[in-house]
Amino acid sequence: MVTTLLDARRARRIAEQVPDPELPMLTLADLGVLREVSLAPDGTVVARLTPTYSGCPAMAEMRAGVAARLRAAGYARVEIRTVLDPPWTSDWITEDGRRKLAEHGIAPPGARQPRAAGPVPLVLSPARRSVPCPRCGSADTEETSRFGATSCKALWRCLACREPFEHLKEI
Repeated sequence: MVTTLLDARRARRIAEQVPDPELPMLTLADLGVLREVSLAPDGTVVARLTPTYSGCPAMAEMRAGVAARLRAAGYARVEIRTVLDPPWTSDWITEDGRRKLAEHGIAPPGARQPRAAGPVPLVLSPARRSVPCPRCGSADTEETSRFGATSCKALWRCLACREPFEHLKEI
């Protein structure tokens, strides 16, 4: 039992270090995508990942990255499972992950607005009024495009320092 627990912890530490393919300054643990790593009774390492949103194109790379790292560490049997419930939220990004985003010029997401229980109607609302500039901290910013290099980022510009930056959206 102790060996199983130690193996599961070791496997978790290895999986936690896999970088996100779209935001390589973050690990899957920083992003909150890595949900669980456990050992099945037959010795298979089972890692559970939650995509940032339905249809996330990076999910295949995340799965492959975790599996490759675990196999390279000597785990012969690896299974990657996708977990959809509860759905991922940008609130799961760790404080360390938020710091890393800002250090790399990407404004981290703010707190997600609480949602009512049950079905949520689609509401098209205006974009967030201001996102603090990750370079100078000014709140005098404007959105230039709702979509950036990836669907989960928007393009913004700081009106104080005049620098463009990306903002990871609240999901």
